[in-house]
Amino acid sequence: MDIRKLFSLEGRVALVTGATHGLGMAVATALAGAGATLAVNGHSADRLDKALKTYENKGIDAKGYLFDVTDEQAVAEGVARIEREAGPIDILVNNAGIIKRIPALEMTLPEWNEVIATDLTSPFLMSRAVAAGMIRRGHGKIVNMCSMMSEVGRSSVTAYAAAKGGLKMLTKNLATEWAKHNIQVNGIGPGYFATEQTAPIRVNGNPFNEFIVSRTPASRWGDPEDLAGAAVFLASRASDFVNGHILYVDGGILASLGRAANEN
Repeated sequence: MDIRKLFSLEGRVALVTGATHGLGMAVATALAGAGATLAVNGHSADRLDKALKTYENKGIDAKGYLFDVTDEQAVAEGVARIEREAGPIDILVNNAGIIKRIPALEMTLPEWNEVIATDLTSPFLMSRAVAAGMIRRGHGKIVNMCSMMSEVGRSSVTAYAAAKGGLKMLTKNLATEWAKHNIQVNGIGPGYFATEQTAPIRVNGNPFNEFIVSRTPASRWGDPEDLAGAAVFLASRASDFVNGHILYVDGGILASLGRAANEN
């Protein structure tokens, strides 16, 4: 057995939703680095164009597709177009997501529905859209971007936690339905990562920055590249007997009660 071939994505087509920035771009970059033909989805034309230039600067020939992952018809048309232009989708990463930090008593129903539609319904729509082709071909990999909030709660993220908890169970259920077709459905649960969005709070003296560093056994924020190995593993033949599993990439935060003040 050539272990390197188990992790190779040569000849595979990978679609990553919400891959215009942040963790989605890091995952997409990793899949391309392992040899996959890359298709990236976005919902903003400007951001998608900027992302494609970034991929080009990395030496990646990414193909961009603009469609709303919460719209059933748009998803069907987007997937059909990708398979016409890039080839049959072998790997789907459901990364698109949003969070609204609003206390439950203050959250409106439209705000709740927007989070649920993006973070939970869209992975269902996307997975369903690609699964028929995967079943015909007899193989496929679906990776859902879950969260630590798939396991624990936190103040003011009620809709997000509900969606990510639901996504964990969607992952497990689709895995049980489609495993007989040689389709593996798994998830990645990122911890707190150093991204453009978290930059304002990742400064010395910020209470939340100090909380994360002290709460995480690794004593640091995650680097987006820390997701690369998990993404390639779950997208490759190396995970052919792994199904319905959520791989938490969190520096150990879910395994720990944290450290007391001044504890080494």
